[in-house]
Amino acid sequence: MARTSKSCCIPAIVLILLTLGLSSCTRVITGTIVQPTVDNLQKQTDLELVCEGAPAYLLMIDSMIASAPQNRALLRIGAQSYGSYLAALGECGAEPNRIGAIADKARLYGTTLIAQVLPGITPDRRVDLDAELAALSRSDVAPLFWGTMAWLSWIQQQQGSAEAMADLVVVEKIMTRLLALDETFQAGAIHLFFATLQATKPAMLGGDPEASRHHFDRALELSRHRFLLVQTSYAETLARMTLDKKLHDRLLHEVIAFDIAAAPDFALANQIAKRKAARLLAEEYFAE
Repeated sequence: MARTSKSCCIPAIVLILLTLGLSSCTRVITGTIVQPTVDNLQKQTDLELVCEGAPAYLLMIDSMIASAPQNRALLRIGAQSYGSYLAALGECGAEPNRIGAIADKARLYGTTLIAQVLPGITPDRRVDLDAELAALSRSDVAPLFWGTMAWLSWIQQQQGSAEAMADLVVVEKIMTRLLALDETFQAGAIHLFFATLQATKPAMLGGDPEASRHHFDRALELSRHRFLLVQTSYAETLARMTLDKKLHDRLLHEVIAFDIAAAPDFALANQIAKRKAARLLAEEYFAE
């Protein structure tokens, strides 16, 4: 048995794009090569390297998912990878058409992953969604979070289209349930979602600055100020909306002063945040 397994999986590693039909090898590759690679992507600090080098990795993921289109582990990796790459592209000056194509793929993988757990996200099954959400457990948080974040990355590129706003209603429902199940997941990233949402929604549509502040402060607490996208989002949305220059500048200077090496698991996100903080400060938003 050991010899059979070895003869199966070694060619898969050497010629990965040619042997994806072997499901046992796909499981091994996912656990020993692909997942560590996506974890390493989150630890990169060179944004240009990510923007230029990630496409080859994404093509590998595409090929693996094409071979096993309902594989939950691969879909989660695809959703997470495309979402992370999309965030990096925004800081690398990529062309809008390319960003749009990446966003479309993020949405595809994200919604396919979510639908495995919540079939009610599809319009013809929407009546079942509330019951499906109520039946979720904490073990469902990770796949639904990454799938939902990939979907949200597409929504953010649609500039308020009717389709995107309808999708956002579903995303908000899912995130509300995830918050109840595990508010600490990904260093309080679910709180960050609601903080930004409440800060950017008009009051007539339910926007609430005080609720936003609560979520931002809780995200800062849970992340121990080490996930810097919390600070940049706080500054760009709520601090600017409430004309709080002191808070705005303090948050952004905190980001710029932060040592990337102090939070290696968030290195890519934090490098994106550092670039964003420098750009926001250079805008001199509060200048008279």
